[in-house]
Amino acid sequence: MSDRSFLFLVGAARAGGNTEMLARRAVKELPGDVEQRWIRLPEVPLPPFEDRRHGVGEHPAPGEHEQLLMDATFAATDIVIVSPVYWYSVAASVKLYLDYWSGWMRLPVEFKPKMRGKTLWGVSVLSETPREAQPLIGTLELCAEYLSMNWGGVLLGNGSRPGDVLQDDGAMTAAPTFFAGADLVSA
Repeated sequence: MSDRSFLFLVGAARAGGNTEMLARRAVKELPGDVEQRWIRLPEVPLPPFEDRRHGVGEHPAPGEHEQLLMDATFAATDIVIVSPVYWYSVAASVKLYLDYWSGWMRLPVEFKPKMRGKTLWGVSVLSETPREAQPLIGTLELCAEYLSMNWGGVLLGNGSRPGDVLQDDGAMTAAPTFFAGADLVSA
């Protein structure tokens, strides 16, 4: 059994959309003994994040969905953000999840030490040029850097209407080797 565990956090508003299709194509090459957990963030909604730093109080005890996401995050060795490019960045549900990281740093759970050494990846589909994904990429890469995580990179595809990404030859060619940097891809 592999000691790697991948958590796929899908932020798309549409289930089974282009971004999820691309991510599922990429994981086909992972060995069968690599644990995968898929969570659609819109299906485990979090309340609006309230920043309680600087004397406003402590981060409240996690509710059911927050606890589920925190536990899944800690259990994974690899976290894959699966988010279409929405207004040049991650989906709102992904941004909210990342906002909660700030709260988790203020809980007695040793968030930063637990994140150190994990690998953060991204899978995204956009509708125009790769330039529009730069803010999304920067967000994820800087989060990884801040928490001393490894940066796996972002697999990008192109598409707008459902299924368009399957016609993106570049993305379909890159997907099978995307996780090769994790030294897990079947030979």
